[in-house]
Amino acid sequence: MYCWGPGGNGATKAAPTLSELGYRHVRELIGGFEYRAREGFSIVGPHGRTRHPVDALTAVAPDPLPR
Repeated sequence: MYCWGPGGNGATKAAPTLSELGYRHVRELIGGFEYRAREGFSIVGPHGRTRHPVDALTAVAPDPLPR
């Protein structure tokens, strides 16, 4: 379950209930579906599976320090 954007909290509220009902591996998708698409993950739409370019405003910044 997910919400469309970062302002929605329906999935956050539903997660504990889903866990109580026995669903396993319940996770919160921070930023919602919108951020998933904007971070370059594949999505499925009316024309099949696609992937958008990574949006620099929402993508996780690379670690600047070498490990």
